[in-house]
Amino acid sequence: MQQLKTVFEDNHIIVVEKPVNIPSQGDKTGDIDLLTLVKQYIKEKYQKSGNVYIGLIHRLDRPVGGVMVFAKTSKAAGRLSNQVRERQFQKTYLTIVNGKMEQQQGTLEDYLLKDERNNKSKVVKEGTKNSKLAVLDYEVLKYDEQLNLSVLKVYLHTGRHHQIRVQLSSRNHSIYGDQKYGGRGHGKQLTLWAYELKMIHPISNEEIAFYSLPEKIGSWKILEDIQGLEK
Repeated sequence: MQQLKTVFEDNHIIVVEKPVNIPSQGDKTGDIDLLTLVKQYIKEKYQKSGNVYIGLIHRLDRPVGGVMVFAKTSKAAGRLSNQVRERQFQKTYLTIVNGKMEQQQGTLEDYLLKDERNNKSKVVKEGTKNSKLAVLDYEVLKYDEQLNLSVLKVYLHTGRHHQIRVQLSSRNHSIYGDQKYGGRGHGKQLTLWAYELKMIHPISNEEIAFYSLPEKIGSWKILEDIQGLEK
């Protein structure tokens, strides 16, 4: 069994670091997925017999690593899922993009349309049938002139399909290593990482936050001299 990296655990939730290239839940590939790994971890740690309940609250795209929370009870799952619907569940990402951003920080708003057949999304005009509003804020943490790459912190207001990848690529700032949306770095790992999760604890009602940073190797070496990133 793949080693599971836990960030936090209590009787109600478990927060883990999702490895890259593992599905959040089972899919048609049949590859091992994170939901199954969490269930196996709980079953072995607490020597539980029979089925283990773990509630899937949110997902990350297969190539994306970083922090994820799962519910250990149906009550916690219901309350956290409601936070997602009410947009009280806050997700922040780190990413490396092509080129220099025009502004140090900003807000991107687009209407996105998902193409189910090709598993891609695209920016379309407002009012396009089945399109959904996508909103994110970004902040530039670093620009490397030699590499012509920018490190961004991205805060999601909405959780649309491939949202960060599509919105940035539509402005010629595709994510490094993103073959699907025309990013540089062919054959490299997609450089998008779920860095921070903020939520209300489903039982105690306290605001809680969890962080995860990618290893500063490969493309992520660019993070080495950036101050203030929590681990």
